[in-house]
Amino acid sequence: MKTSNAFFDNFQKVMNDKIVPVANKISNQRHLAALRDGLTNLVPFTVIGGLALMIANPPVNTQLVKPTNWFNDFLLMWMHWAKANYDLLATPYNLSIGIISIYVVLGVSYRLAQHYNMTAFPNSLVALMTFFAVAAPPTSVKGKLMIDTTQLGSNTMFAAIIIGLLVIEINRVLIKHNIAIRMPKSVPPAVAAPFQVLLPLLINLILFLGLNNIMKATLHTGLADAIFVVFQPLMKAGASLISMTILVEIALIFWFFGIHGDNMISAVTTPIWTAGLVQNLQEYAAHKPLTNIYVGNFTFIFGEAIVYFAIMVSMLVFAKSPQLKSLSHVAWPATLFNINEPQVFGIPTVMNLFTFIPSFICLLIDMPIAYYATTLGLMSKTAMSVPWTLPAPLYAIISTLDWRAGVVWLVIFAIDFAIIAPFMIAYDRQLIKDNSHETTTGK
Repeated sequence: MKTSNAFFDNFQKVMNDKIVPVANKISNQRHLAALRDGLTNLVPFTVIGGLALMIANPPVNTQLVKPTNWFNDFLLMWMHWAKANYDLLATPYNLSIGIISIYVVLGVSYRLAQHYNMTAFPNSLVALMTFFAVAAPPTSVKGKLMIDTTQLGSNTMFAAIIIGLLVIEINRVLIKHNIAIRMPKSVPPAVAAPFQVLLPLLINLILFLGLNNIMKATLHTGLADAIFVVFQPLMKAGASLISMTILVEIALIFWFFGIHGDNMISAVTTPIWTAGLVQNLQEYAAHKPLTNIYVGNFTFIFGEAIVYFAIMVSMLVFAKSPQLKSLSHVAWPATLFNINEPQVFGIPTVMNLFTFIPSFICLLIDMPIAYYATTLGLMSKTAMSVPWTLPAPLYAIISTLDWRAGVVWLVIFAIDFAIIAPFMIAYDRQLIKDNSHETTTGK
């Protein structure tokens, strides 16, 4: 036992001294942090847009659904009503996911400007105008200036990220070297800030428009399209079964040492999952087959959420120690809504091999099951963005618009429960033994 404790003490020391500082530096690196925080701002827009899309596009097959009962009557009525009011119902989708790149460039540039203590809003507007000039410049159609909103969706998200970051960096250098209009100190900051970005705006427009036109003349593709081509293979490689399983396990290891694992990997996963989700939503709106599996909260709902739920049910069924028994009665409502901190710090799962080992094994099993259940057509791909606090089985069904996803979730839960329960029983017995020892010794 002493040898085991010494090993984990040394391992924890290595984590705290060597790995955690590096992970924190990566997670808090200003560009990655701006990317993570800027894309996090998109969550309400993807949720509202997804719900609007679901209402406007009922999952009803009119060839299979016949008016034979009240439920089918309701579905058909919903379908006819949605078709008659499609433009109105789809408005939230068109103004959120349909032009998601606008929110991306604003969010990312705003967060990076904040990091540099720059006036965030004027600088983010510079990034927005520069992005428009490159990705979706107005064109004349029958005497009217029109902006092609199809160039503002998932296909230009990475261009929005790159341009948002570069514009702020360029502005910072220009302002630092006084290449900006300086107003007298007596002028209020709210009035002076827009003038400060006037020259940087002009320089950014010249730089990016010049680069865009050179690329069109030489490579026959614009800057936004070129960025999409560069990042598309990286996005596909990053969303593979192996890479996602590794990232999920890394997050679990961080949680084991009391570090917020999801935050540690979010700088890598957020842009991949967000871009994939937006692409799936656009394909669903166009009634096309969905492309991406690992999008939104897929890995959480079919991985970590099931593991913690299995731990909770194990405690509810088998716990006899005062610690786990009382915790299970208090923490289960939070766990039901995917809030797992009561378990993390109450069991605790931190530095606890009784929970870490089965959780690690479960995730190695859960990710392939969910992945192959999707690729083999046993459940649909994620098509909707819904709040992550929705109970996991219901989340699985609504996010995929497929009741079979709920069945897959329950199958994975049954497997995880069978793996986790023996470990939790052993841990419960260990707690009872420790309690009796403390009572006997008076400690």
